[in-house]
Amino acid sequence: MPLTLRPPRPGKTPNYEIRGTYLRVFVERSAGTSEKRLAEKKLRELKQAIERGDFRSTDTASPRTFLAAAVAYLKAGGEGRFIGPIIEMTGKHSLRDRAVNDIDQMMIDNAAATLYPNATPQTCNRQFYTPVSAVLRRAGIEKEIKRPKNWRGKRSISKLEPEQAFALMDAAYGLDSEFGLLCKTLLYTGMRIGEALAARLRDLNLDRATLYVPESKNGEARTVYLPPPVVSAFKAALPRAARPNRATSRKSLPRGAAGRSQRDAGVPFLKRPLDVKLFRFHQGGRLRKLLATAMKQASLSFPPRQGGFHLFCHTYGTWMVRYGSADNFALTRTRRWKDARSAEIYVHTEVTAEARRADMFPAPPPVRGNSGERSRRRS
Repeated sequence: MPLTLRPPRPGKTPNYEIRGTYLRVFVERSAGTSEKRLAEKKLRELKQAIERGDFRSTDTASPRTFLAAAVAYLKAGGEGRFIGPIIEMTGKHSLRDRAVNDIDQMMIDNAAATLYPNATPQTCNRQFYTPVSAVLRRAGIEKEIKRPKNWRGKRSISKLEPEQAFALMDAAYGLDSEFGLLCKTLLYTGMRIGEALAARLRDLNLDRATLYVPESKNGEARTVYLPPPVVSAFKAALPRAARPNRATSRKSLPRGAAGRSQRDAGVPFLKRPLDVKLFRFHQGGRLRKLLATAMKQASLSFPPRQGGFHLFCHTYGTWMVRYGSADNFALTRTRRWKDARSAEIYVHTEVTAEARRADMFPAPPPVRGNSGERSRRRS
């Protein structure tokens, strides 16, 4: 059968397909477009490539489409969280049926803008550019993919000064002693909130002052060091209060009140079964509300998106530079950050020794007397 164009098939592919045999070369692949004129042009180019002998034999048996590459990537254990919307996308700019060898920067940019038209550059990079790059690299396509402009976000961070941090700790302990322990652990270790909430009591070793994290955001296990204030706080942790029941109290407890785990009520905090969660909290609205309440009581206010639990991570990085004399490479060796570029922002939060040379500038003569002060104000 000679090379022919098969029209788009609703529900299967929005693009034309090229099928048939030409000069004893069998072809079955997507034309990569839903417009017949462009598909016919692609057919002519394909014939010319076969005549020149440039048509790749890997394309003759089965088309290496992005869909096929994505399936192979997932079977190999790749991260599939954001792959679904990309391969389910249809329309003019869909990558689904395009040959991986033909995908270029313009196609990727158009597809990203179509799938996530109102997303921030950071979201678009995380949910589109990164998974597309991973699929192409797994398929052997080693081309550089440029990320959207400002995909790294603004390089400004919020952090806690010591007096602010201590006021926040006092407020957190006042709301709930276990919540206060959680906040202190985050402050002095730089752990992500998800890592702390996933920890089990068996991962805690106070004799060695460590907390083992089986899987971090970087996909690697690491051992977190617990400074003395955290070790002391764990040793002084109070048992969870018993929760009243209907037989002893007619009033219903507020949702999420302390002691909701009856099994652990009254048991010393460190004497609980080893397989239980280290902290009883779950990542959600109630936990965020607890933090917001503690920050309000501590008279703290930060810009939007900078006052959440990640504030403790930024404070940890800043304090490591300020008080621990760490540079970005030393921060990386704590294994909290994967590469030095990610940790470099904390180095820039402190005034450099070179900048302090401004202290040697000549100072103006002091203004003496009330008359001099008035003349300075008039000027």
